Amino acid sequence: MAKYLVETYYTCSFKVNHYLDDINEAELANLEKRDDGKFEVLDVKLDTRKTKSLDPNNKVIEPKKLDIITEQSQPKIVSKENNTSFVKQINEGVGKRFSMPDRRKGYIQKATIGDHKVYLHTGEYEDGKIGEIFIDTSKEGELVKALMNNFAIAISLGLQYGVPLDEFISAYVDTKFEPSGKVHGNDRIMSASSILDYIFRELAISYQNREDLAHTPSIGGSDRSSSEEENTEDQNQLLKIIKDVTSKGFVRNNYKKNLVDLSDVKISLKGKK
Repeated sequence: MAKYLVETYYTCSFKVNHYLDDINEAELANLEKRDDGKFEVLDVKLDTRKTKSLDPNNKVIEPKKLDIITEQSQPKIVSKENNTSFVKQINEGVGKRFSMPDRRKGYIQKATIGDHKVYLHTGEYEDGKIGEIFIDTSKEGELVKALMNNFAIAISLGLQYGVPLDEFISAYVDTKFEPSGKVHGNDRIMSASSILDYIFRELAISYQNREDLAHTPSIGGSDRSSSEEENTEDQNQLLKIIKDVTSKGFVRNNYKKNLVDLSDVKISLKGKK
């Protein structure tokens, strides 16, 4: 039986975004030497396909070209001179770790599952995105505590290397093992099938707005989208400041519900006569 080798050639187009503090000839000339650009793949097109016969009795090479790249969707081709540097920068960007800042925001949630107390600590980046977790439990042996601590470290490293929180949520929600049962101390979660189920339900509600995983409705969250559109410029600026200094997970994105407007409050400093 004859064997054939099929070679497929692709053309990939992508763009690189660089951020500069100042626009001048020197900065523009050094862009190709910088490795901090953000790459975005625009399109991948099938260029050509060739078939080679591996049969020693038949050494005929039958090239088959597929011209499917139209003029309207013609991608931008990277030059051969810069191709090596671009590939190197892409490979370095994939495995880059975004370390947490030394001073960070976050919150602590205490809850009880059965007779076991669980303390969930979170750490956030400047933009409110979660970057690390810590898990403390009570009434557990040293082995279980060590496993939970190292599990939290593994999750934190995954988040800092760019693994989406949704992937962890889909992997660990509804996992079943003891302790399980009713949850006390959390206003959105009434029961959990395991500690991991509880932890990632809490993270999903606080950071991903996953109301489908909550057991109680969000108070004051239905009117949030319509009211935010009517904010004045001063209110939007104040809301931005609050978002910069407040933990996103702690307020669960309900910044407006947790704000108190004191702009019309007048304080009298007159002493008594």
